[in-house]
Amino acid sequence: MKKAVIFDLDGLLIDTESTCFKIYGDLVRKYGHELTLAAYTERYSGKALIDNVNQFIADFDLPITLEEGAEFYTSNEKVYFDRGIPLKPGAEELLKKLKARGVRIILATSSVRDRAVGVLRANGVDGYFDDMVFGPEVEHGKPAPDVFLKAHEKAGERAEDCLVLEDSEAGVQAAYAAGIDVICVPDIKAPSETVRRMAWAVLPSLYEVSGILQL
Repeated sequence: MKKAVIFDLDGLLIDTESTCFKIYGDLVRKYGHELTLAAYTERYSGKALIDNVNQFIADFDLPITLEEGAEFYTSNEKVYFDRGIPLKPGAEELLKKLKARGVRIILATSSVRDRAVGVLRANGVDGYFDDMVFGPEVEHGKPAPDVFLKAHEKAGERAEDCLVLEDSEAGVQAAYAAGIDVICVPDIKAPSETVRRMAWAVLPSLYEVSGILQL
């Protein structure tokens, strides 16, 4: 039995990936470009806002600053968040079972604190987490392992006693690089064969995680 479970946020716990794709698409469309779903999932999904905006500016030669791109994203995302962003199916049930078994629960996200805590609190699940790691706390974003190395350090457990739950390829790669077992619950993109080989399991939803962990 694992002693700590480390959760990603976007696309894993909360249903935000389609919203992210739409807002980034609106950003590049404003300057005459189109963002395909294939390009989004291949290059941008699961990565930090600042990293993505920098990449969009470079990839599409956007005539904006990093600050302007980030402001466009956050102001548009707030509209969606104000309407409410739901949890993914099985999320709260899994959190309840882990808490009942005394498993430490850690959030490891590329997001900033206010955004992450706000959406968890709005869904009534922020209290399940024993600790959290946010994007600005680490030097390198996913697929670098930094956020998960920090998470298992905060959990107070060895890497081999932890489990990461992720939806994105970048997240699976980050957990694998950190030496932590990872279950992939894909959101908008099925993992490649290379990423599948990195994962302990690939499951259709969070409901199936309980069975794998024998909760």
